[in-house]
Amino acid sequence: MAMKRISIFLLLVSALSSCSDGPVQPDREKDSVYTRKADSVLGLMTLEEKIGQTVLFTSGWDVTGPSMDPNYKTYLKNGNVGAVFNAFTTEYNRELQRIAVEETRLGIPLMFGYDVIHGHRTIFPIPLGESASWDLDLMEKTARIAAVEASAEGINWTFAPMVDVARDARWGRIAEGAGEDTYLGSLIAVARVKGFQGDDLSASNTILACAKHYAAYGAAMAGRDYNTVDMSENELRTTYLPPFKAALDAGVATFMNSFNDLNGVPATGNSFLLRDILKGEWDFDGFVVTDYTSINEMVPHGYARDEKHAGEIAMNAGVDMDMQGGIYMKYLKASIEEGKVEESDLDDAVRRILEMKFRLGLFDDPYHYLDADREKELVLNDEHLEVARDAARKSMVLLKNDNAVLPLSEDKKVALIGPLVKDEKNIIGNWAAAGDRNGTAVSVYEAFEARFGKEDLLFAEGCKVLGDDTSGFDEAVAAARKADVVVMVLGELEGMTGEAASRTDINLPGKQKALIAAVKATGKPVVLVLMNGRPLSLEWENDTADAIVEAWWPGTMGGHAVADVLYGDYNPSGKLTVSFPRTVGQLPLFYNHKNTGRPIPPDDPDQKYVSRYLYTPNTPLYPFGYGLSYTSYSYNATADKKTITPSDTLEVTVKVTNMGERDGEEVVQLYLRDKVASVTPPVRSLKRFEKVAVKKGQTRELTFRLTADDLKFYNEDLEFVHEPGVFELFVGANSDCPLVHTFELVEE
Repeated sequence: MAMKRISIFLLLVSALSSCSDGPVQPDREKDSVYTRKADSVLGLMTLEEKIGQTVLFTSGWDVTGPSMDPNYKTYLKNGNVGAVFNAFTTEYNRELQRIAVEETRLGIPLMFGYDVIHGHRTIFPIPLGESASWDLDLMEKTARIAAVEASAEGINWTFAPMVDVARDARWGRIAEGAGEDTYLGSLIAVARVKGFQGDDLSASNTILACAKHYAAYGAAMAGRDYNTVDMSENELRTTYLPPFKAALDAGVATFMNSFNDLNGVPATGNSFLLRDILKGEWDFDGFVVTDYTSINEMVPHGYARDEKHAGEIAMNAGVDMDMQGGIYMKYLKASIEEGKVEESDLDDAVRRILEMKFRLGLFDDPYHYLDADREKELVLNDEHLEVARDAARKSMVLLKNDNAVLPLSEDKKVALIGPLVKDEKNIIGNWAAAGDRNGTAVSVYEAFEARFGKEDLLFAEGCKVLGDDTSGFDEAVAAARKADVVVMVLGELEGMTGEAASRTDINLPGKQKALIAAVKATGKPVVLVLMNGRPLSLEWENDTADAIVEAWWPGTMGGHAVADVLYGDYNPSGKLTVSFPRTVGQLPLFYNHKNTGRPIPPDDPDQKYVSRYLYTPNTPLYPFGYGLSYTSYSYNATADKKTITPSDTLEVTVKVTNMGERDGEEVVQLYLRDKVASVTPPVRSLKRFEKVAVKKGQTRELTFRLTADDLKFYNEDLEFVHEPGVFELFVGANSDCPLVHTFELVEE
């Protein structure tokens, strides 16, 4: 009898599903088709089944493989679960989907979510590192590959991209985003959404993206994870919301709320964020999922009396799906029966969830993401690994290169020293999804061994990343003395940056700094290769090492990429997307700050009664946009107008000449400063950039076009406007580039 009911239902759904395919960016007409489909299912559902669609639970996957406890299996069979996360492989997910489709009353298929943050099996550089490539096409491509691999293992929803603007290196989750700049972060958000979702969500190699964490999580007070955020609405709209809006405009299917409270209201229960802005002003038609147990956490926030009350707040505020907390499953029925939640709000949430299941094609074929042949063919294939190698080298930033010690010459004897030389576990970084930390990842040592053979390599660990043991220093010094040049691979453990990994000390941990000093005392040139997930305080290292390469956690092919850069097979082109402080006391630190009434005068830098620190410059050690190359570039920039009106376009022409002996790539950056405005402006803001290949001796000409829309800002009344006035343009290789043009905006 149950199977007969399922067959009747699936025939109904199949007929409805034939109305339309599912594009990633739906128009209104197609929207109405999906709404009708969802409503047809909604009309068949009991209150309990509706609530079940709003429930998301983890599968119970652990280090030894997947497991499913009896209670969870019962939830599935009763139709109390609408989606599952932390479940993958076609075999495992097929069984979970079978239960949902064949053993529940209505047979509504499950969605499967997973944290595919920077790759699935093939791991790319951490997002902060990859953002340093400034290569939007590359970032779309790596997200596309991540979606291909994840979908081949039964996943159809990722909890990415993280689009939080982050300006405090103490905050561990800075590793997951695109850095400190709103404009660049918005473009990267779009690239990653497009990569994950492709142009047809019903295709078996695309997955739903999720813009997170909504909103302002990157501004957590003191850089401490989960902490309070308090800011003006002007700052919220100017800095922290635009990447979310950009993701929405790119068609992102889902949003995840953040853990923090915002101006006293937890994001999970924040009607202003969810109903007023996201679903109202922005007309978002996807669904909102909580972060892990964040409904429950409104109780310790002091915002809800108990968990039932927290669930009422969340649903009334516009949260559609509850991740892991079980609050909706336990309490929502009673809350509706008591009149504390309107059933129409639940219907809206369920409709949004069902529409996404239709868009994914799950009602047409619940198993179309579960193809074992695709899994074998697409996961960790050679093409994906080659892209991972390319992404890693393009993400690396050359921070220092005294006396052209890099690139290395193959006739020089190299000593590899440091706790991360042979590392495969940490090299793929945090949030490395299903990446293999014990075999697939290529260490720096393995890459050098592949080039030169094991017998010619000098190696010493020297010390661990953490701990006080210096017993390996003598071996490291001895290796250094036998070499012509020393490559030291140092940094953080992957668990030292990421969620719940905030640090008040962002120096190199353990005895690594002392190891550098001991090796440097041999007189041999020292090349420092850093593997880490956040900006570190490197003032001493910058004074001590001969060359520094910021490799981040570069991913599965990271070792090969490091060797490619060190030996000049690839000319480094990465540019920082986050300022590196001189000391932790400067944080938060970002290039587009506002001036105070007492800025430091350029002609009197030692003046006391100005906005400055004692004994430390205000400036970063390495500014936003900074990165060196094995060649050098000269710039010549001109603009075609001194005055523009709101209907004009200002054309800025930039000629970039490669002055060196190597081909390279340069990220040409254009910044703007509004001299006077009704709301104090930042000292400069990134407005355009282009990454361009320039052969040795070649001059490339670029044109940037600006309009009055690029001059807009939120005024005191939160109107997004431009105002007449004088503006300055800066063009060059980083955010500290020179003034090249001044123009005025006048009324028509």
